[in-house]
Amino acid sequence: MADHSQTIVALRDLLGDRLVTTAADLTLHGQNETYYPNTPPDAVAYPETTEEVSQILKICHAQGCPVVAYGAASSLEGQHLAVAGGISLDMSRMTRVLSLDAEDLKVTVQPGITRKALNEELRATGLFFSVDPGADASVGGMAATRASGTTAVRYGTMRENVLALEGVMADGTIIRAGSGARKSATGYDLAHLLIGSEGTLGIITELTLKLHGVPEAIAAATCRFPRVEDAVNCVILTIQSGIPMARIELVDEMMVRGFNAYAKSDFPEIPHLFLEFHGTDAGVKEQMEAFSDIAGEFGADGFETATTTEARNALWAIRHNSHYASAALGQGGHIWPTDVCVPISKLAEAVLQAQRDAKSMGLTATIVGHVGDGNFHAGLSVDPNDPDEMERAEKFTTALAETALRLGGTVSGEHGIGLGKVKFMNAEHGAAVAYMRAIKTAFDPKNILNPNKMFPAQ
Repeated sequence: MADHSQTIVALRDLLGDRLVTTAADLTLHGQNETYYPNTPPDAVAYPETTEEVSQILKICHAQGCPVVAYGAASSLEGQHLAVAGGISLDMSRMTRVLSLDAEDLKVTVQPGITRKALNEELRATGLFFSVDPGADASVGGMAATRASGTTAVRYGTMRENVLALEGVMADGTIIRAGSGARKSATGYDLAHLLIGSEGTLGIITELTLKLHGVPEAIAAATCRFPRVEDAVNCVILTIQSGIPMARIELVDEMMVRGFNAYAKSDFPEIPHLFLEFHGTDAGVKEQMEAFSDIAGEFGADGFETATTTEARNALWAIRHNSHYASAALGQGGHIWPTDVCVPISKLAEAVLQAQRDAKSMGLTATIVGHVGDGNFHAGLSVDPNDPDEMERAEKFTTALAETALRLGGTVSGEHGIGLGKVKFMNAEHGAAVAYMRAIKTAFDPKNILNPNKMFPAQ
């Protein structure tokens, strides 16, 4: 790797003790939630303002030094890893709520605030920020990876919930994109170009987010099915029937086994749906009755509700820990996570094919998903020191991606590209990849922003 010592000296002059090169800090910033090896940066910078981010990028741009944004490090495709060395730009000190406009249902924040911390700040207002990927991710990281999660079926993904943002370009230029208005017909939509760009086009330093009113009534529930296809077909009919589900999550029998092992729960080890309903008291009751009628057509059993805040939180804590519950089923303690998204009419076919592939390849795999919008995840328990198992895991993820594309879907509905899905970009986007590369070159001609991500090597 290139020598970035001059850049580090210049950044230390700017940041003082907020430019860190200790082994412990570098190791921490080289870790990830999955199977990638530790990839430490050369230094970690802790900015506190947009202006500091701008100065950091001006220095790094002049020196050709890579910069990789770092939020909560909860991404599952290695987006935050500094694989080319350089500077890890840790946004954890940029956590302020800058303004709250309750009348217009919006809030402006710095990117380092996490979704849970933001909702704590909003608690007294009767409003909440809806996007819930499970992990307590930073909202800047959520925007950069176009995160979604369990509530996307009702409230949308980050794409629908970011109104405007401030970003710092590769050369240090500060731009603003979008506005506080709910729509605009002016110019290119640069805000939504940066959303999902995974830090390859600019560094997001401020976000204006859409808020929602806390529902009058909330109820969660679980039910179980004799077969995965019954659960999936229940989901399909529920969505087609227009029931406004707030959450509708599939967990297959292996995922239930993982929950029982990790969370000490006692669910019967057969496929389940985890559900949540939002609205008025009467509306929630009506939604639950309508869903129950549909579920009964597919052999649903054991319909149990959770209406208190404590009971709901306990249920969703089990679901949100699926990554660790999957790891509890394996010997290596590592998970190779992957996800795809398909048209909802093709969901049963995709899920069943994934289960067949895992079985035929001798892999321990869980399936869990935000199936209300056709998105599901497979968690493979792997030992990175077992080459044969890693090879089979690679074959599985490739087969799943091919299944998704064959069915008219995408190789990722949530995890993003990062390192792990670069190889599928040409298959999914074809000639459009060249235009994406052209945008990258225009925004970042020296390729310092999260290099070696997003696109296959040429």
